[in-house]
Amino acid sequence: MTAATLPRTSLAIVPPDNPGHEVPYHRYLDCIHCGLCLSACPTYEMLGTEMDGPRGRIYLMRAVTDGRLAVDDAVRTHLDLCLDCRACETACPSGVKYHEILEPFRAGLAKSGSPTPLPWVQRWAMRWVLPFRERNRLSLAPLRLLNRLGLGRVASLVRFLPKSVRAMHETLPSLSRHPGKLPEFLPAIGTRRARVVLLVGCVADAVYPETNWATARVLQKNGCDVFVPRAQECCGALDYHGQNESRAEKFARANIAACGFAGGEEPDAVISNAAGCGAMLKEYGQIYGNTDFADSARRFSARVRDISEFLIQLGPIPPTRPVPLRAAYHDACHLRHGQNIFVEPRKLLAQIPGLTLIPLPESELCCGAAGSYNLTQPEMAGRLGDRKAERILATGAEAVVAGNVGCLLQITKHIRQTRPDFQVFHPIDLLDRAYGGGGP
Repeated sequence: MTAATLPRTSLAIVPPDNPGHEVPYHRYLDCIHCGLCLSACPTYEMLGTEMDGPRGRIYLMRAVTDGRLAVDDAVRTHLDLCLDCRACETACPSGVKYHEILEPFRAGLAKSGSPTPLPWVQRWAMRWVLPFRERNRLSLAPLRLLNRLGLGRVASLVRFLPKSVRAMHETLPSLSRHPGKLPEFLPAIGTRRARVVLLVGCVADAVYPETNWATARVLQKNGCDVFVPRAQECCGALDYHGQNESRAEKFARANIAACGFAGGEEPDAVISNAAGCGAMLKEYGQIYGNTDFADSARRFSARVRDISEFLIQLGPIPPTRPVPLRAAYHDACHLRHGQNIFVEPRKLLAQIPGLTLIPLPESELCCGAAGSYNLTQPEMAGRLGDRKAERILATGAEAVVAGNVGCLLQITKHIRQTRPDFQVFHPIDLLDRAYGGGGP
């Protein structure tokens, strides 16, 4: 019997030094090679080459696993170019869990000593700064100070720094004064309808803290007691996808305990306003299903909700203040494809008086942010960012709305290259305005 005719329940015997040994072999056989995923794949859309689409990448990984193909620079390039946006999963009629093939395979590459090298500055930042809330905030403090003093142009000296540092700096929006930490507890306004925990994120808390404050106010307005645990940590996505699984597990344990799922009072919901974080948090139960904290991880994941998802399930109190704005909505990949949430944000925005929501062509196509992709693959990320900016501007909208910090950073960077006055919002920013929210 050949590998091609193995039944779906079979497991091929793969040597442990083969990167494919991390992937259950039947996962490869789930793909029927119909090609319906190709038009949903951002890199296939840009390059038009089979090996830069999901079907071709699955073929590559299976060939390596079978020993028919060696891992060389070409194989690594095709796999590295994948954004892991999971749009192919939404398009797949066979229900192929592509990320459950790609992510373990990449982990196998790293463990076998075949990872793609990154500049040391980026490796350092991704390991020692980005997953830590306070370090993120501290690293941006000098830029905030320069802006407050009206010396923003001094920051242009960054052009003399290494290319990798410039790439990270160029993703940042204009930074105003940080409003500070949210209180640990904010009481419901009116009748209490729910008790929730708010996770503020790492990069999001440093770059878009106003959105966290807006999220808390909107939850209060909708009758929620809001707890913001001081012991919360990074969701672990950056470490988990970067093959630093031990630290990702430590973060998961800390978050589960901080939110009351390790012996405390469990909330009605754990709220995230960042699509990438929410997708990771919802997978704790699956990722850590064989650990000593598996039961608490499953209970935790079952309570995680994106802010738009939670409000629609709760039944939002109708906002009354008009927000006269023509806006387009961009589907963050890990909201649309990772969490299957696409109706809820639109329903929330539709309730805002004066807001006109304009259809956005290719709304579901990745903008190129994809976690740290815009740092690790800047050329492809730049092409996708430019494409997204062109589609948004072509709608004639005055603003664009997206539910993920990475998307907000990426779209802001690319759209303001041609339209410096163009506005970019999180949906909760606009809903907070419609509720009459102000500064913290």
